[in-house]
Amino acid sequence: MSGFLVILGFLVLFMLGFPVVLAIGLPSIVYLLLNDLPLQMMAQRALYALDSFPLVAVPVFLFVGSLMNGAGISRHIYRFADTAVGRLPGGLAQVNIFGSLVFAGMSGSALADIGGIGRIEIDAMKSKGFKPAFASAITSASAVVGPIFPPSIPLILYGTITGVSVIQLLLGGILPGLLCVAALMVMTAWLSVRRGYPRAERWPSLARLWADLLPALPALLAPVILIGGMLAGWFTPTEIAAVTVAYALLISALFYRELTWQRLLDAALETLRASAAILVIVAMAALFGWVLSVEQVPQAMTRLMLSISTDPMMLLLLANLLLLVVGMFLDSTTAILVIAPIIAKPLVAAGVDPVHLGMVVVFNLMIGLVTPPMGLALFLVADIAKVPMKDVLREMVPYYVPLVATLVLITLFPAITLWLPRLAVG
Repeated sequence: MSGFLVILGFLVLFMLGFPVVLAIGLPSIVYLLLNDLPLQMMAQRALYALDSFPLVAVPVFLFVGSLMNGAGISRHIYRFADTAVGRLPGGLAQVNIFGSLVFAGMSGSALADIGGIGRIEIDAMKSKGFKPAFASAITSASAVVGPIFPPSIPLILYGTITGVSVIQLLLGGILPGLLCVAALMVMTAWLSVRRGYPRAERWPSLARLWADLLPALPALLAPVILIGGMLAGWFTPTEIAAVTVAYALLISALFYRELTWQRLLDAALETLRASAAILVIVAMAALFGWVLSVEQVPQAMTRLMLSISTDPMMLLLLANLLLLVVGMFLDSTTAILVIAPIIAKPLVAAGVDPVHLGMVVVFNLMIGLVTPPMGLALFLVADIAKVPMKDVLREMVPYYVPLVATLVLITLFPAITLWLPRLAVG
């Protein structure tokens, strides 16, 4: 019972507007005090949680995103995307989606995508006559791909917390990411034809395509190198992060030559701030998770869920409903750290593949990034575009259809997630 009271305390504090780290930490500290446990336990659990080799990848990938902006790589990616798909119905709206996919191959974060290439995309769409609210909505929706397509910070966090192979999770995100991009492009084409949105007057010539491909090619090769390196066993997911930084610095020095010492310092400082915000939550969530484990909350949830049904698909659907609600109120990092360990055990016990479950959980929570009242991606794009949140949300409504459809497909058809990991193992 005490474990569920700790969860209730977290929910009450969070709804009252307490910072997430306090909402997680205070009920856990009260639990320690009421049970005469030493407060040193808090420091011990925090240290244990942060002493994790895979977790090193989180700040390093955040640094990659900041580095790409400072080095001007984002601009070259966007120019190539504009040339490649600008003729499709919707023009720059399609460029927005395709550019997010390419940027995702190096950043691994939705908010890094919005903060980097998203600014370029929104400004370009506004200059071509697109409504700022629509530009903001498509930027938010396409940013969902960032944490799905490898490398992915949320998948690394999920694997670290639940013990699932991070490499398998990252490989499992490739097809769902491509599927999501395709679904978003179809919806954008439909909306664009109905609304008469502008697009490029003609398809690019091969010479023009090649001319814009060359400057972007070093950045485009990044996901190929990373995925190939994983499959070949050359480096671990954590080492991938370091390789990506080295690669970004290398192509900045050899090809783009826009990265100054000041921009490098700014990228480092931005990474420090973002990393501190995430890792302090990780530390408190470790104590929170330990309390729940001591009180056997995961075991109780296992019994409860298995009493409802032992069918893996039914349990997955129940988990999806739970996560959709959770994603509306918790940021994805907190939800992964707090909720994932609780629901993973009963579903895996019922026969759900842990890699498939990880993809369902993370994709579901990424939808929460574009769902109020939390909706961090919506707040960020509204701030960038200087438009009211309600206008962005109104334009987002059609894009929930492809996002939820993708979630349903990866839930009902595990092969979409598991085919590549199994192929790599085989």
